[in-house]
Amino acid sequence: MGGGGRVTGGRDNATDIAVVGFAHAPHVPETFGTTNGVEMLHPLFQQLYADLDIKTADIDFWCSGSSDYLAGRAFSFISAIDAIGAVPPINESHVEMDAAWALYEAWVKLRSGQAKTALVYGFGKASAGTLRQILTLQTDPYTVAPLWPDAVSIAGLAARAGIDAGRWTERDMAEVAARNGTDVESLLAAPYVADPFRAHDIAPITDGAAAIVLAVGDRARELCERPAWLTGMAHRIDTPMLGARDLTGSESTAAAARAVTGGDASGFDVAELHAQYSHEELILKQAIGLGDSTRINPSGGALSGNPMFAAGLERIGFAAREIINGTADRALAHATSGPALQQNLVATLEAR
Repeated sequence: MGGGGRVTGGRDNATDIAVVGFAHAPHVPETFGTTNGVEMLHPLFQQLYADLDIKTADIDFWCSGSSDYLAGRAFSFISAIDAIGAVPPINESHVEMDAAWALYEAWVKLRSGQAKTALVYGFGKASAGTLRQILTLQTDPYTVAPLWPDAVSIAGLAARAGIDAGRWTERDMAEVAARNGTDVESLLAAPYVADPFRAHDIAPITDGAAAIVLAVGDRARELCERPAWLTGMAHRIDTPMLGARDLTGSESTAAAARAVTGGDASGFDVAELHAQYSHEELILKQAIGLGDSTRINPSGGALSGNPMFAAGLERIGFAAREIINGTADRALAHATSGPALQQNLVATLEAR
């Protein structure tokens, strides 16, 4: 159902783990090449090797997140290993979901003492197939999937439920999208794409890939001048039955956040939230308990580019980059998977 843990502050030790490197591919509507991500991943690995002055042999564990459904081929994650190379042999694993959960697996691997470094990556080529049909396969196979609802329609049900319940308004949703400098009134004047959604309410699906390097204790200090230490990570899941939960809130996000913050989400300089629709940011901010002093999605968030199976990992990467660059001391990152915020992961990071 979920897992997680919280690490208290103090001196670095053998189980302290930090993000020391992050790279992502451009967010573009369509890429040329195979659906196994090799063409997108290889430049990212080379960038991380150069940034950290390491080579393939310096990585003890590799873990990836992707979807064979999306790729349209069996074991696409195996052929993606071509981006790493055949030599030297590697220790590798994979999750069939957003790569944020691959990072969770790598975090557990490092905490257990089985490795000192890990490279986590995710990729998705949404342009290769009929995405709305593919995402329907994530829904409950007995009561939901036979109706073939697409992801936008399911999210629209949640957005409309919140508006009707007085939880938020279309203006509130537009204000989320207006963070990029667009005028709210002009956004509200735009036509509906799928009531109550206008174009700005829906994240543009892109092809993309992302990669993060984790390191333990003193090794993290060697690789990065200002590592982003992972002080906690937890994930929880809600029922896949859409009629059995309140779509205007997110209990699983709230539970994951409590597990890593102890119920106090104040004091975070920045939060990267994996909101694929404007109303989801409103849900997540309330579920986590973030205050107005926390900068939300300074990267632009998924609403500026939503690469399937990499966008959640990117939220952790962008949050870590704020710490590595010295523009934040404490950061929170969130990732989601499944329809209407079904599965949610929350991670906290800090500088020391």
